[in-house]
Amino acid sequence: MPKQFKAIPYNFTQLPENEMIKEASAFYQRIKTRRSVRDFSNKPVPKTVIEQAILSAGTAPNGANMQPWHFVAISNPEMKKQIRIAAEKEEQEFYEQRASQEWLDALSHLGTDAQKPFLETASHLIVVFLKKFSYDEAGEKLKNYYTSESVGLATGFLIDALHHSGVATLTHTPSPMKFLNDILQRPSDERPFMILVAGYPAEACEVPVIENKSLAGIATFLD
Repeated sequence: MPKQFKAIPYNFTQLPENEMIKEASAFYQRIKTRRSVRDFSNKPVPKTVIEQAILSAGTAPNGANMQPWHFVAISNPEMKKQIRIAAEKEEQEFYEQRASQEWLDALSHLGTDAQKPFLETASHLIVVFLKKFSYDEAGEKLKNYYTSESVGLATGFLIDALHHSGVATLTHTPSPMKFLNDILQRPSDERPFMILVAGYPAEACEVPVIENKSLAGIATFLD
């Protein structure tokens, strides 16, 4: 059966096995230093770094290549303040009313609360929107596929690209997040997926002591 799509040769470089192992180990050593930061400096990150990280996110695998995401990068102080005020309102209700005691106990070792000063302090907020639908050139609505999986993968690419570039990050998901559509003037058929806080750690920044599970604790190999 003939191909029904345009194709080009895949420019893939097969590394020698020892080089593969070296690269895999080097990536792990780098990525395991990534931590969620809650104390940020107000030092600005170059806009080009943010742009390149978002372009990297846009290369993530996604359902039917519909690319069901939109990224809004905010460095404007007034807009960051608006987002902080709205987010803290939702967070206050979460901590005081919506969260179960079990949930609050699970969060207790991280030292989090309803106050989110990093939303104003950090260089950039990158709001990730999930698009349930796209539109063709004629304005006809097209369904997007595997949207949560696709946007989750793109967000992971974004976090890694920023970390690789020397930018600290924090994933922040106040619930609900519809206020972001209003503040950022995004269409109602886009759903806020996450606020990714991006910037430099404050000089005296500390992070909680945590442990990652071992390989045996997260993986099964069936040889």
